[in-house]
Amino acid sequence: MAKKSKREYVWLECSQCRSRNYRTGVSVAEGTPKLELKKFCKAERKHTVHKLRRK
Repeated sequence: MAKKSKREYVWLECSQCRSRNYRTGVSVAEGTPKLELKKFCKAERKHTVHKLRRK
């Protein structure tokens, strides 16, 4: 029997235009951290802060 995964897939949402551009997996074993990364937004055409959002 396979083990259940301790990872959850979430979206990274742009803090300025609110578009969800990236999907990534986070570990939920020790609680979900407040993830904020500076990533490129296609709609804004510049690097902006992207925050973790669940769908």
